[in-house]
Amino acid sequence: MNFIVYSRLAALLSAAVLLTVASACARSTNGGALLGLEAPVAVSAVSFERDTFAFPNMIRSRHPDDEPGLYANYCFVLARGIRQFAQYVRFDPALPRLDHAGYVERVKEVAARAPYEAVPPPADRIVIPGYANLREFSREQEAAVKEGLGGRWWTMFHWTNWRVALPISDDHQERLALLIISELRAGHLVQLLVSNFPKPELNHTVVVFESIPKKGAIDFVVWDPNNPDGPGIITFDQGARGFWATDVYDTDPGPIRAYRMYYSRLL
Repeated sequence: MNFIVYSRLAALLSAAVLLTVASACARSTNGGALLGLEAPVAVSAVSFERDTFAFPNMIRSRHPDDEPGLYANYCFVLARGIRQFAQYVRFDPALPRLDHAGYVERVKEVAARAPYEAVPPPADRIVIPGYANLREFSREQEAAVKEGLGGRWWTMFHWTNWRVALPISDDHQERLALLIISELRAGHLVQLLVSNFPKPELNHTVVVFESIPKKGAIDFVVWDPNNPDGPGIITFDQGARGFWATDVYDTDPGPIRAYRMYYSRLL
């Protein structure tokens, strides 16, 4: 690798550090009382049972034989997709159903919308006919939904994923916890990159849809692409000023780092 490549890599890593710090812009409490934690906060328009995918992202390491058609390594695609459906789709069960190709095209329309774009009014959203909600739609039209959401390779090698290898401060994590609450209060789902690097167990994404305060901490209730059966929990510990994998699918409880995902053109 020559000097120019090293220089460009250093510049990219420096920019990533600055952008990571800027990604959690709520004011830090420096270990003091966290603000806005007196009561649970939830995105009222989103229900786990109604507004999430019925099928899972599979964990490839649990399927070493590489089964044909294994839907693995799509966690970023599905987490992004949950937000896109919540923001840009209106279901209408009274309308006639489409064929497979028709539903693929509708899902492609949804997947083409960046999750950080302005949310349109219901009348201007993409209509999915014949179904009442995403859970029902993705259960009965699983193949069309997967095809429409598209490939996974660009998400696996997205440059922001490399943030997990960079140092991160307690201030950043505390500001992020406050920002999540602020976004939930505004009615926005929050997608997080979560990692326990350098341990190879977890390099994953979840979507926060509710916060529940408790003594000295706050539980963030998450939809995990790997587990369509029930929500998980990551916890922000006020004393440690860090996140903890309390109930993350197929992950040992322990400290993790969290980063906000897909909320701007760069991040």
